[in-house]
Amino acid sequence: MSANNLLEVHNLRVRFATQDGEVEAVNGVNFSLAPGETLGIVGESGSGKSQTVLAIMGLLAGNGQASGKVVFGGKDLLTLGSRELNAVRGANIGMIFQDPMTSLNPFLRISTQLTESLVAHRGMSKKEALARAVEVLDAVHIPDAKNRVHYYPHEFSGGMRQRVMIAMALLCKPQLIIADEPTTALDVTVQAQILALLDELKRDFGVAIILITHDLGVVAGLCEKVMVMYGGQVMECAPLDDIFAHPRHPYTRGLLRSVPRLDGAGETRLATIPGNPPDLLHLPVGCPFSPRCPDVRDLCRSDRPLLRYQDADSARACHVPVEELT
Repeated sequence: MSANNLLEVHNLRVRFATQDGEVEAVNGVNFSLAPGETLGIVGESGSGKSQTVLAIMGLLAGNGQASGKVVFGGKDLLTLGSRELNAVRGANIGMIFQDPMTSLNPFLRISTQLTESLVAHRGMSKKEALARAVEVLDAVHIPDAKNRVHYYPHEFSGGMRQRVMIAMALLCKPQLIIADEPTTALDVTVQAQILALLDELKRDFGVAIILITHDLGVVAGLCEKVMVMYGGQVMECAPLDDIFAHPRHPYTRGLLRSVPRLDGAGETRLATIPGNPPDLLHLPVGCPFSPRCPDVRDLCRSDRPLLRYQDADSARACHVPVEELT
């Protein structure tokens, strides 16, 4: 483990016991995050993005089990009891969920939901906590925060509720914020505002961010590093510029080709990736992407490729040499 890293994830695996058998949702994920750095985790639905971060936070469903190592602040989060984990969550790691309306309690005023975290984690009085809550609502650009802090969630628009969720994640001045599809339910104008806000807060507060998304445009606007997942595995990870300029995995190339371009470059028709995402109950023997891959070889169908580093910052899991990819 490097002393410079804020978070290190080693061989993370997530399994779910179901009536139909064991589901392998995350298989051998490894990555690290430095202070103030932003990592984007991308992939289709069912690729394992959300389960990866839920395992890190200790928020898996009751039938889920995580193994491996998640080292944060010198402690393996997977070995902590609920009391120790609760001391880390909220205080040192904040999380922004996809749908703020289901994450906020509709029966409690925003002031109550914001201040209880500060009272529990920072030992503040209710008066001090309320002042801090107003300060953070101001930081995320909630108009008239001093009065609106006493509103109920339904009195805010969707974009404003998401800002409240971001404020909640920032309250205790965490070192890391995990944002799970934070712009999915918002229109494009509000999406842009939320992304600009996250970028502003990253600069002003110096927090590291893990951004979960299926939208490569969102990643391009905020992240320094990108990790591409498919079928519960990491297909490729690299700095942002390398992912967009020189993608080294067929799946990454397929994702990029399916994004509309405004510069007139590339194909005139929007490309698609044929087939469907894999059934996690019955994953292929070899590479999980092999049934849909345009560059598939016999070896891909029989042997699962390992994630191998090409240099200090870039790695991919693919049997086909980069120069032979279509």
